Amino acid sequence: MGPILSVTLPFFALVLMGYVAAHKRVLPESAIPGLNAFVLYFALPAMLFRFGMNTPIGQLLNPVVLVVSLLASLAIVAFTLAVTLSPRLQLKDAAFGALVAAFPNTGFMGVPLLTTLLGKDAAGPVICAMLTDLFVTTSLCIALAQAHEAKGAGARAALKKALVGALSNPLPWAIALGALCSVLDWRWLGTGGPAARIVDMLADAASPVALFTIGAVLWRAGQHAHTRTPPALYLPVAAIKLFAHPLLVFALGAAARQLGAPIGSFEIMVLTLAAALPSASNVSLLAERYGADNGRVARIILSSTAAAFVTFSLLAIAFRVAGTH
Repeated sequence: MGPILSVTLPFFALVLMGYVAAHKRVLPESAIPGLNAFVLYFALPAMLFRFGMNTPIGQLLNPVVLVVSLLASLAIVAFTLAVTLSPRLQLKDAAFGALVAAFPNTGFMGVPLLTTLLGKDAAGPVICAMLTDLFVTTSLCIALAQAHEAKGAGARAALKKALVGALSNPLPWAIALGALCSVLDWRWLGTGGPAARIVDMLADAASPVALFTIGAVLWRAGQHAHTRTPPALYLPVAAIKLFAHPLLVFALGAAARQLGAPIGSFEIMVLTLAAALPSASNVSLLAERYGADNGRVARIILSSTAAAFVTFSLLAIAFRVAGTH
């Protein structure tokens, strides 16, 4: 228990520090978008570039891991829509609720947390999960959110817009560039020269700044919430994120292994722990941009982040007790 809490406690403590700093105005609200931009466009891409360069391509694009992650995400989206759609909650808001139920915070939190907890071999499965959510889950949910306003060609246009948004995200391109450098054996980037030093400095800043930024973004999302959402409309979705999603990932991974698919217990553990992460914090910005109930989305993210310190830590301890790692 001690070694796991010694990793998880500092990670979640930095999130809390970011929230408190923004709440107490030590970090001005006007500075939060700039902090988020630094993480998204500089620090995290450098970290993912480094992982892409040092992780075998077969682990970065493991087809079995990709399929398990994708099937779980799609099933969670469908289940969340089925249990939350109602006259009180229309398709747009239900779709963004489904997105936060299926999209863990793999970018800002998952990659640094799981590689610290489990070693650098965890990077491949986490990156696979992140890619499926960036390109498929997010695009699908945004298209669904727009479908109630625009049928046919309009819905297709929404899907196209979502895919363009995914392609403009720098994180997949950083992974791809790192993988390309690895395939071409451009090791001059990793020999301690000026280029490598720049990448290392930015990458080393990614984890603490990203975690601090999560807290600040969560506080900002609460300030810009347009509605006061009753707990019955957001706590069940947070529970789906923290309990149903990792359970389904574990079941699908175990089933795939039983059927003879080349997926090991380590990959299943990493995918399950990735699914047990709290909801992706930047979905609140998407909900605000598309005119959804960002108050509900923000509360789902905040409650899942607060509870995940306990639920994620207990799951990691359970895997350790079971001798998976």
